[in-house]
Amino acid sequence: MSTAADFLRFDGVAIRLGGREILSPTSFDVARGEFVCIVGPSGCGKTTLLRAASGLVAASAGEVRRNGVKMSEPSREVAFVFQDYGRALLPWRTVEGNVSLALEAAGVPAAGRAPRIAEVLGKVGLAKHAQKFPVQLSGGMQQRAQIARCLAQKPELMMMDEPFGALDALTRQSLQDELARLVRDDGLTVLFVTHDLEEAIYLGDRVIALQANPGPGRPSLARMIDVKIPRPRDQLTTKEHPEYLHLRRELFAFIEQSHD
Repeated sequence: MSTAADFLRFDGVAIRLGGREILSPTSFDVARGEFVCIVGPSGCGKTTLLRAASGLVAASAGEVRRNGVKMSEPSREVAFVFQDYGRALLPWRTVEGNVSLALEAAGVPAAGRAPRIAEVLGKVGLAKHAQKFPVQLSGGMQQRAQIARCLAQKPELMMMDEPFGALDALTRQSLQDELARLVRDDGLTVLFVTHDLEEAIYLGDRVIALQANPGPGRPSLARMIDVKIPRPRDQLTTKEHPEYLHLRRELFAFIEQSHD
């Protein structure tokens, strides 16, 4: 799904850490409004790729460009949602206070914060929990609070590193559907790392599969798959769709081969 107006471009991006090649030269484009999921075995560089794309890690070779501008440092237009929501939230601040943090960092005057906080908490279903502290929330609600804080800064690009990995199955499915709705309503572009192949297919417009131990003849980027399943998607009917089942088999076969 590449167009002349590519929003995010990875151009020969390679990452070496501690003398080891984590990511071999990797190139692909992400269109504005696209939801791209990244899968692969542990240690293949999924999180490192996200960090390079957000300006948190410098590429050893190549570059990442957003809107034609090289990503060399973090930007408020790029939000990062982490898996460990418990550590991502400040325990001494309420939900409202945690969301306010993003606005304070952006220099938004105090008078202008309340309407934006109320808006994003409403979007993630936490309007009635604004005065609670993180310890008073379930895991799913804590992750919603982290997502709300990211939405408050009005990003155009959202990086998500296994955000639902620690949640139970029902909560995970609920948040998958909420995220799909938020992305559609806000026109966000998303890079989403997950170990769950079914989650990648369900959420993604495209799935990028990385393989571990890159080197000569073994590039990091091993598969790039378009997910041609109609939206909106449904937890039951989508997972019975022939294309969903086909992609599920293809990705599982890839992961099995990557461990050989």
